[in-house]
Amino acid sequence: MPRVSEKHRNVRRTQILDGARLCFGEYGYEGATVRRLEEATQLSRGAIFHHFRDKEALFLELAQDDAHKMADTVAEQGLVQVMRDVLTHPERFDWLGTRLEMARRLRTDPDFRERWFERSQDLTTATNERLRQQKAAGRLRDDVPHEVLQDYLELVLDGLISRLAAGYGTENLSAVLDMVEKSVRKRD
Repeated sequence: MPRVSEKHRNVRRTQILDGARLCFGEYGYEGATVRRLEEATQLSRGAIFHHFRDKEALFLELAQDDAHKMADTVAEQGLVQVMRDVLTHPERFDWLGTRLEMARRLRTDPDFRERWFERSQDLTTATNERLRQQKAAGRLRDDVPHEVLQDYLELVLDGLISRLAAGYGTENLSAVLDMVEKSVRKRD
């Protein structure tokens, strides 16, 4: 059997992740059946599961991949910018709507919850570091610990994702994010 190059494996892995992201976005976690994943990736189940142990591993890889990308944005521009990106380019984040489905598993399956949080740690770490830097620079409120600001911003992000996943309109959400941003800034 011929050896497959690292470049080919990476291309195939990216193809699987891109297709799975679309599939999870359209059908949700439960509805993303193996057949639908095959159609979305244009690959056989053997090819998909050669790279990923199972559907959950594939899903968690998407969580880690997106958390890493969002962490890069947070490091440069902050978590509110991630929220603005979600509003501006919802098609890039469609699959996050599955978080509504995942809430049940996160609540009832401690092993899954641990794997989920482990995969999304990049975003949490980047947010914490960004808030520390902004607070040290005197740009954030000093009457609230940065940990509270982080919880607040993460709650807003979760709410934004849930709202978009539920199909609510976005007409006022940019103004809401302006308010959120003002609420964490140092008052003059």
